[in-house]
Amino acid sequence: MSQKLFDIPLTSIGGNHLTLEHFKGKVLLIVNVASKCGLTPQYEGLEALYAEKREQGFEILGFPANDFHGQEPGSNEDIQAFCNLNYNVQFPLFAKIAVTGAAQHPLYRLLTETLPLASGDGPMRERLKGYGIEAEPAPAVQWNFEKFLISRDGQVVGRFAPDVAADAPSLRQAISAELNLTP
Repeated sequence: MSQKLFDIPLTSIGGNHLTLEHFKGKVLLIVNVASKCGLTPQYEGLEALYAEKREQGFEILGFPANDFHGQEPGSNEDIQAFCNLNYNVQFPLFAKIAVTGAAQHPLYRLLTETLPLASGDGPMRERLKGYGIEAEPAPAVQWNFEKFLISRDGQVVGRFAPDVAADAPSLRQAISAELNLTP
């Protein structure tokens, strides 16, 4: 990998420039989010998970993306207002980025190259097929709400399919295992 996770330039949804260095030493769940997706109600579960585990050194980082059938069409201001009004999202949100294709953000390039396959992959692909949608082939992010678990030292240690909800035992166990490791 030519670029380290903590060094990749990012922009918060409020327009501040930063890197993930700010979150070093914490367990991270990086999620590409969208406001007009069938999976958008996952915000509620993600926020509950964040509230439960934040004090243990856990952060959820939301990255809005409009890569899948225009399901995140709004501006950063629209997205932030939607998240606040509908789900009272307290976890950090970042400026809208591309998670697939030629314009893929370097963060997502690193994540997908490091861990090309998602746990729980399969059911979501079949659901999309039922709607006449062909999911992105691996290693690409297949849809909104795919999740990447990052260890305290910046290693990509887990990747979960979009329909793996925040309360899924596999996701919760992986997060708990990372939180229980001493930094």
